[in-house]
Amino acid sequence: MYQEHGAQHIDLDNYPVAIKYNPIKWVLNLINKIFVIAELEVRKLKHDPTELFTRAAQPALWMLVFGEVFTRVRAIPTGSLTYLDFMAPGILAQSVLFVAIFYGISIIWERDLGIVHKLLVSPTPRSALVLGKALSAGVRAISQAVIVFFLSLLLKVDLSWDPLNLLGILLVVIISASLFSTFSLIIACIVKTRERFMGIGQVLTMPLFFASNAIYPIEIMPEWLKVLAHINPLTYEVDALRTFMINGGQSMYGIGFDFFALILSMVILTLIAARLYPNVVR
Repeated sequence: MYQEHGAQHIDLDNYPVAIKYNPIKWVLNLINKIFVIAELEVRKLKHDPTELFTRAAQPALWMLVFGEVFTRVRAIPTGSLTYLDFMAPGILAQSVLFVAIFYGISIIWERDLGIVHKLLVSPTPRSALVLGKALSAGVRAISQAVIVFFLSLLLKVDLSWDPLNLLGILLVVIISASLFSTFSLIIACIVKTRERFMGIGQVLTMPLFFASNAIYPIEIMPEWLKVLAHINPLTYEVDALRTFMINGGQSMYGIGFDFFALILSMVILTLIAARLYPNVVR
């Protein structure tokens, strides 16, 4: 089947197939679009970079007040680690969660400005739109890692400075921020209003944080809470961060399983978010 296009004849049966079923070209094109979306999102920081520093108030309070008090109370079994050493990775995970969980509100603003409509009619795959925003959330979360490391250094936390461990922390922070920002995007696609989104976001953050091993070990939890902790992605983020970040920190599940759990959660949420993305304009 041929169709005239100017002075050329295009084979409509074969031409699209060559593009569609070239897996290498498709993947490279997808990656390129993901980075373009991420770059556009990161550029927004130029207009309001103070956001990165104002979010440092909460981890500072947790570490300087809560951590300093409970490190003097040996009621929480943390093994060979001091309580501050045990808690510091959990506070980093909390900071990443708080940065990412409210990221979905940006799609509601973009809908009101008409940007989402333009993106949806573009040839950009929905998965690239979701992953681009997720990657930019990961970049934003890196600043929280720097802030928590600085606070931990001041409080004499026994940090690991091994280059491979630092690389591991960077990967965990980016993957986790991407995961929770995608979860946030799903919420935004469902509720569609800023007021409801903020309410649900605030309700979800505390259960995710407390139903994890961020500030106390899973062993001391009641059985019903242990079940929730084991299906909570934040648990695996904290477990990986504790292993990479602290000298003497040991993974309960194994680093490989931690990454597997985080990446699997990210893939599932990305598929759901890509499917729901158009709903935000309906």
